Amino acid sequence: MKPETAAKKLGILLEAAPAEFRSGVVTRDELNSLQADPPEWLQVLRREGPHPRTVVAAKLGVSNSGLARAGIDEPLTTAEIKALLAAPPAWLVQERATQAAVRAEKVRVAERDKERAARGRESGGGGGGAGI
Repeated sequence: MKPETAAKKLGILLEAAPAEFRSGVVTRDELNSLQADPPEWLQVLRREGPHPRTVVAAKLGVSNSGLARAGIDEPLTTAEIKALLAAPPAWLVQERATQAAVRAEKVRVAERDKERAARGRESGGGGGGAGI
C-alpha cells in the first residue's frame, strides 16, 4: 500500500515519518508488524506528534469541520493540544458543545428508530406496500 494509506491506518502524520517510510511501499505484513510492535520512531510520533487532523480533532473532542471553522489547518503536537485543553479558547468551548449536541442527537434518533422498529414488529406491520 502507499505510505499515505499506511500513515492513516497508523494514525500518524506522513510528513513526520522517516524518509524510508515515506518513500517505500508498505506491505500488509509490514503494517501489521508496525501495529503489533511499533518501533521507537512510531511510538514517539504517536505520543508527541505532530498529529494528523483526525487525531487532533479526536483529542480535542471536536469534528474536523470544527477545526476548519476555527482556522486550525496545521498539525498540532501533543503539547499544543494539552495547552488548548488546559485553557480552552472560546472556539474550542463552542465546538465541543456543538459536538456534544450532535452526539446527543444521534443517540436520540437511534433510540427513536429502535422504538419505531419495535412497534412495527408488535403490530405485525408489514412492508409498506401500496395496500391494493
